[in-house]
Amino acid sequence: MEFFRDTKFDFMGVRQIFLVLSSLAFVAALVVTFGLSRLNIGIDFAGGTQLTLKFDGEPELDRLRGLLAEANLEGSQIQRFGDPALNEVIIKTPIVEGTEEGSRSVVEERFNQAYNADGAGRFDLNRQGTTALASLLEGADPDALGDDDPVARRDHYEEIASSIMTVRQADGLLTSIDVLSGQEGVSEAVLSTLREQAYAGSFSVLAAENVGPQIGSELRVKGVLAVVFSLVGMLSYIWYRFELRFGIGALAALVHDVVICLGLYALAGYEFNLTTIAAFLTVVGYSVNDSVVVFDRVRENLRRSRRDPLEKTLNVSLNQTLSRTVLTSGTTLLAVGSLFAFGGEVIRGLAFVLLVGVFIGTYSSIFVASPIVLLWQQRVTARRSA
Repeated sequence: MEFFRDTKFDFMGVRQIFLVLSSLAFVAALVVTFGLSRLNIGIDFAGGTQLTLKFDGEPELDRLRGLLAEANLEGSQIQRFGDPALNEVIIKTPIVEGTEEGSRSVVEERFNQAYNADGAGRFDLNRQGTTALASLLEGADPDALGDDDPVARRDHYEEIASSIMTVRQADGLLTSIDVLSGQEGVSEAVLSTLREQAYAGSFSVLAAENVGPQIGSELRVKGVLAVVFSLVGMLSYIWYRFELRFGIGALAALVHDVVICLGLYALAGYEFNLTTIAAFLTVVGYSVNDSVVVFDRVRENLRRSRRDPLEKTLNVSLNQTLSRTVLTSGTTLLAVGSLFAFGGEVIRGLAFVLLVGVFIGTYSSIFVASPIVLLWQQRVTARRSA
């Protein structure tokens, strides 16, 4: 199947226009990413604590920011997460100096004082875990099992606690104790005890992650090194397989792709984390694969027509591989586009990098890599002539 046959597009004839446009986009991406500091560095690299919270009503972000400021956590970031109807937010707090435990306990305590003042002194079903709930029930013994068999009594209430936590995990939050009515193992006596000694708090912690300053610094260095080593490895591979001029062209295209993808990623505001590094490495691999296909055809055509100028050979090779490039990139974009549209918030940043990277990688293999090869060859020839 071919979309393009016997095309004769003069790609090299317009190379200067696209090289200028690419250079401007490259500089703009650097300014956005580093000059304007628009990159949303994730907790993996910046360090600190990230909490995902669910509230029983729509969270007031301004109020949350005020509570964090009162807890001496200025500079924290708060954003809505997922479907607005779920009332979930992500809170990122900076590194707490002198501790590796992070700020989770500080945030929870401050929010608890503000949102759960009516439940002071009672057990919060939305913040405590299975073990704590089982201990509460075992101590109260609402099902009157007595002390004859302590092991059976403990197992009995652990099963009930596990059943209650399953309900909470399904919805992320218990809106009231009454929703447990009819749940397997939860008797009326248990419900009565929970109503007396416990309550369903106004928020729950769905996920918590803490990264210390040293770990964050190490991850930053290793992430950058991973990308740099991949670029150097690609240069070495193409230099070995083809010639230095092709390696220079491919490296220029790879750097172009990474920087522009990074700039667009910063503009989009997605979190830059370890998953993003994996996405960028995938883009590097995809981009160099496209360039290798073109360069392989160039090498074949150079052997067939040694007297033809390099500019003509590049044009012919790009036209011959155009159909393959469009088909491969098109089908990849369909898959990645579906991932971006329907994959959910968790992987949307990764899908965005892949989506943009496939498009830019295809563009650069035609309008960056090949023109750079030609430019490099022209300069080498000019030096030899001089």
